[in-house]
Amino acid sequence: MIYGALFVLFSLPKLRKIKKIGPDVPVALRDNAAHQQPELLGRRLLKITGSDITVSGRENIPDGPVLFVSNHQGNFDIFVCLGYLEKPIGFLSKVEVKKIPVVPKWMEAINCIFIDRRNRRQALLSLKEGTEKLRNGHSLLIFPEGTRSKGRQLGEFKTGALRMARDAAVPIVPVAINGTYAIMEHNTGPVLKPASVTLSISKPLLPEDYMNMDLTEIAQRLHHTIQQSLEK
Repeated sequence: MIYGALFVLFSLPKLRKIKKIGPDVPVALRDNAAHQQPELLGRRLLKITGSDITVSGRENIPDGPVLFVSNHQGNFDIFVCLGYLEKPIGFLSKVEVKKIPVVPKWMEAINCIFIDRRNRRQALLSLKEGTEKLRNGHSLLIFPEGTRSKGRQLGEFKTGALRMARDAAVPIVPVAINGTYAIMEHNTGPVLKPASVTLSISKPLLPEDYMNMDLTEIAQRLHHTIQQSLEK
């Protein structure tokens, strides 16, 4: 945590440079520039824990904007995805994170969406913002379980955020994360331990595959795909 805080603090000059990038610069170049520091942070934090990260299926990630859909085992899931997907992503975050100094500024730079789940109207507006991000060429990551499982079990998928992909007509990429719970959640007290973590990326669900499906069917299909990856 101390390393992460210092990393973010000393990255402020780079954040200022990123904010100066003009709108005439292509989306992919802007996102790649903004993603360099978060990717580096993700990799370094996992290295500090001594964990081993194995990635499979990167060839399944399409070019252009996608919605990544992942299971959620622990707090290190975000850092695994930032560090090892090798594609710039924003993600949905609790609005309370805005109270943390500096961090929200970086999150805005990588196109994260802040959502207040206690306020239905605001939550819907946030999802509309996410749809526009996808339409404008940015990729997003969601955890449809809504909370950490803190283990290998896979919870039920909520459907609301999947509407962003359908409304923007972008591919949905299933991602299975396994092992992150052993870094932190299964330990007694504030202790980090090394773990063997796998990041498995399955073939995308393309718009032509899911446009005739309702959100519940889409969620069930993604759940099944991720469950199969976890069982491997």
